[in-house]
Amino acid sequence: MTQTSTPTSNTRKINPMGLIGRYGTFAAFLALVVFNILFTPNFLSWQTLNVNLTQVATIVIVAIGMTLVIATGGIDLSVGSLMAISGAIAPMIFMGGLIPIDNMAVAVTLSFVVPVIIVMAFGWFNGFLVTRFAIQPIVATLVLFIAGRGIAQVATNGNLQVFKNEAFQFIGMGRVMGIPAQVIIMLVVALLAHCLIRYTVIGRQIIAVGGNEKAARLTGIPVRKVKTFVYVISAALAALAGLIVVARNSSSDANLVGLGMELDAIAAVAVGGSLLTGGRANILGTLLGAFVIQLVRYTLLANGVPDAAALIVKASLIVIAVYIQQRADKV
Repeated sequence: MTQTSTPTSNTRKINPMGLIGRYGTFAAFLALVVFNILFTPNFLSWQTLNVNLTQVATIVIVAIGMTLVIATGGIDLSVGSLMAISGAIAPMIFMGGLIPIDNMAVAVTLSFVVPVIIVMAFGWFNGFLVTRFAIQPIVATLVLFIAGRGIAQVATNGNLQVFKNEAFQFIGMGRVMGIPAQVIIMLVVALLAHCLIRYTVIGRQIIAVGGNEKAARLTGIPVRKVKTFVYVISAALAALAGLIVVARNSSSDANLVGLGMELDAIAAVAVGGSLLTGGRANILGTLLGAFVIQLVRYTLLANGVPDAAALIVKASLIVIAVYIQQRADKV
């Protein structure tokens, strides 16, 4: 008597899209590294590493805040403008443009604290529009996307602020044991955000709200507070990134600081594997996604491709990442 084999519960169906969604970002990162090692001169030099790390630091910082917002099912288009506001206010404080402060140590300290607090208030405003008036996040944050840069331009009268202040510029140009200070800040922010999502109650609430808001509300999760919280954190990280940018450039231009950062942040989140529809927050994936975005741009520039082409590539990466996510969920 012959026996026929039947499928068991241990048999697993291989999901190609799922594998790509899980390991595709890392594979892309390795492919870019190998390509540059083979075809880009001086890619393995310390100078190249330093350039890429300092360029990616602000993208990662902003993208982590964007990851938290997207995890709740929202989006924040105002991050670039909030960077401009923060970058405009800080030099005005230690240069005496607002209130003359004789003690430079106090002035520099305030130039770190005050812009972040002010921008966090704008983040609360974003959350207020989303939670209290039920305005779609893309529309609610579009308000400051448009008006925020105008606020920064009005505050500076449209003038370029040029300065030299070593204490303030340390976050953008300083080093700790040879490591750029902004890279250390990036890693600390990534670690804290990872721990927030993995090991705290608010982290689980963020994922729950993005996964099913109605169910989260029925289980007693304060949905409004959670949503407001992520917009405030996103704003705070955008403010920090704005301070780093102006410190690194030794100048503040409200027209240019944070310009296009929204696309970079969203691209990093999408490429990193976080669902743009909410319910998932992959902080380490966002970190890796930001490195992929930066390496794509560096690879194109180093091989003579115009910078404008990088915008097309980044937009394409978002489309591809979203397509892979959708296909992986359907299988």
